[in-house]
Amino acid sequence: MREFIRGAAMLGRGFGYWSRRPGLMALGLVPAAIVAALFLAALIALGAFLPGITEALTPFAGTWPAVWATVIRIAVGTALIGAALVLVAVTFTAATLVVGEPFYDRIWRAVEGELGDADIEADYGFWQSVGDATRLVVRGIAAALLAALAGLIPVVGGVIATFLGVLMTGWLLAVELTSRALTARGIRPDTRKELLRRRRGLALGFGVATQLCFLVPGGAVATMAAAVAGSTMLARTLLEPTAGAESEGSDPTAAVA
Repeated sequence: MREFIRGAAMLGRGFGYWSRRPGLMALGLVPAAIVAALFLAALIALGAFLPGITEALTPFAGTWPAVWATVIRIAVGTALIGAALVLVAVTFTAATLVVGEPFYDRIWRAVEGELGDADIEADYGFWQSVGDATRLVVRGIAAALLAALAGLIPVVGGVIATFLGVLMTGWLLAVELTSRALTARGIRPDTRKELLRRRRGLALGFGVATQLCFLVPGGAVATMAAAVAGSTMLARTLLEPTAGAESEGSDPTAAVA
C-alpha cells in the first residue's frame, strides 16, 4: 500500500509543474482538448443509441417477462458502458500522445532537465509514439472485453467491472506513459515491462490515480500534461535498485538496446 500511495503521489508532483512551468504545461492542454472533444462526442452517441444496442444484443429477451428483460438489458448496458470507459481512457491517452508528441516531448525534456538529465538523448519520435499507441489500443480492447464480460455477472457485475476496468486501465496507462523516458535510455519494451512488474504497486498507484482523474468531467484534459511529467519521475524511480535487486546483485537495466 505504501508503494501504491507513493505512485499516486507522483501524479500530484506532476501537477506541481503547473506552478513552476505554467506556459509549458498549458501547451499540453491543446492536443488533450482536441482529442477529448472527439471522444466526448463518441460517448454521447453511445448513450443516445444504448437502448437500441442493448435490445439488438438481447433479442432472446423479447419473449421474457418485462422485469427480467429489463434486468438483462440493464446488465448488458452497464457492461457496454464499463467497456467503453476502459477503451476511451486507453485510446484517449494513445491518441493524445500521438497528436501532442511535440508538446509532450518538451514537457518530458523539461522534467528530465530539472531532475539532472538535461542532455539525455531521446530516440523516441513520432513513429515510435504511433507504435506504442497501437500496442496500447490493442491491449485496451482486450481489457475492455474483459470488463464487459465481468459486467454480465448478476448483481455484482457492475462493481467488479468498474474495479477491473480501473485497475487494468491504470496499469496500461503506467506502461504507456513511462515508455518515453525508458526508451530514451535504450531500454527495450520487454525490459520496460519487467521494471514495471518489479514495482507493480508503484506503477498501479500512478496509473490508477491518473485513470480516476480521467473519469472526472474535464479531468482528462487537465491531467494529461501532469501525467507526462509524473510518469517521467515514475520512470526514473523504476530504475532505482530495489532492496531485493541489491541483495541478489541483479541489474534491471542490464538488457538494453
